[in-house]
Amino acid sequence: MRIYTRGGDKGQTALIGGQRRYKSDARVEAYGTVDEAGAFVGLALSHLDEASEKDIMDLLYQVQQTLWDVGADLAAVPGAEYTFRTQEDAAASLEPFIDRYKEESDKVTKFILRGGDQAAAYLHVACTVVRRAERRVVSLMQEEEIYPPTLKYLNRLSDLLFVLARAVNARRQQKDVLYENSTDVFREGKRRG
Repeated sequence: MRIYTRGGDKGQTALIGGQRRYKSDARVEAYGTVDEAGAFVGLALSHLDEASEKDIMDLLYQVQQTLWDVGADLAAVPGAEYTFRTQEDAAASLEPFIDRYKEESDKVTKFILRGGDQAAAYLHVACTVVRRAERRVVSLMQEEEIYPPTLKYLNRLSDLLFVLARAVNARRQQKDVLYENSTDVFREGKRRG
């Protein structure tokens, strides 16, 4: 495999389907940010303990696999001969894990400051990068067609990473720090987005 092809030396890259676009294009920004999110998930993984957090590690390895699918699906231009990889139920498949890991930490009604243990802090960073990826996909879909399961997955994944960060903090006896000026924003059964 050649690492350098010189194909991008003039600021363009090839999408699935052969079309070339500038690297600042909304589609390239979208799948590039998904790639960045996957890297931060990997960084968080490198700080987890296999003895006590293998369940979370296994889940995050699967998340990384799915993020590659999401990125590939976003790199396919409308009309390209391509079979989408992100499963229709990819977002829904995360919901039982969100419900499960939410139970490991104290109930929260206010915004919390992102941080705590180093592994949890990296999960919080991954969460915010996934949210940025979601915003990039929303920008893209305002310009051209996207494969809807990609956006749904990113939306649900940010929720998962948030509860995983809190679960890791709870397992490591790190208390959440509440945002002092927060009013009650989280209610049972209500999601923010």
